[in-house]
This record gives sequence, C-alpha cells and structure tokens, in this order.
Amino acid sequence: MANTYTQLHIQFVFAVQNRVGLIQPSWEEELFKYITGIVKNHKHKM
Repeated sequence: MANTYTQLHIQFVFAVQNRVGLIQPSWEEELFKYITGIVKNHKHKM
C-alpha cells in the first residue's frame, strides 16, 4: 500500500534488584549523553 507509514516506540527501563540507585549524580549526565550518542549514531531518534 502506498503512503503507509509505521512508527515503533520503544522504552528502555533500567532497573536492578531491590531498586537500588546505582547511577551516581556526579556522572549521570555523562551516561545519558553516551546513551544518546549511541542511539543517534544508529540514526534513531531519542
């Protein structure tokens, strides 16, 4: 069928046992930038 568009939305949730927060505020922003870079290098949108 012409002009048919599909979008797939995926949500990643990172969690550890007992919901212990392991991401330290001092490097949290750097981690998010790293993950964003990986996604964008694969030509996907955040």
